[in-house]
Amino acid sequence: MDPVSAKYIGAGLAAIGMGIAAIGVGVIFGNFLSGALRNPSASDSQFGRAFIGAALAEGLGIFAFLVAILLLFVIK
Repeated sequence: MDPVSAKYIGAGLAAIGMGIAAIGVGVIFGNFLSGALRNPSASDSQFGRAFIGAALAEGLGIFAFLVAILLLFVIK
């Protein structure tokens, strides 16, 4: 296999992580909304935890983006 094609395949596989992070954020806030509608009095205490979970999921997405960019432009 040509090294350039392997680089593009690797960058594409790393970019899948960004989509998975977006799905993870949707699942986090969907479950938070479902729980908040069932028990509105507990939603205030769980709101911060939902943001922490979303931040961690987005951090993994940004890391996947960084790996894809490194594969495309830095590694020769």
